[in-house]
Amino acid sequence: MKYYYVYILASQQNGTLYVGFTSNLSQRIFEHKQHLTPGFTSKYNVCKLVYFERFENPTDAIKHEKRLKNWHRNWKKDLIEKHNPEWRDLYEDLNNLL
Repeated sequence: MKYYYVYILASQQNGTLYVGFTSNLSQRIFEHKQHLTPGFTSKYNVCKLVYFERFENPTDAIKHEKRLKNWHRNWKKDLIEKHNPEWRDLYEDLNNLL
């Protein structure tokens, strides 16, 4: 089965946040970390995976991404801290988490 992911990246704990969507989370985070795509995350060095959710339906994932992008910063921080209180880079353990 194919899965879709909504994720939040941070530059550091309580730093700049970025919300994204992908069908290949490992590859996409690698691209962010290597600055392979010019744009916001490369410019502000936002490459630490601090939160993600998995969906079976791409439409649901895209709706959730749009919803998260409209959230207040504090709501996003609360969501991250509920699931990842140390703001660990989840990319390091991604293979075990997927």
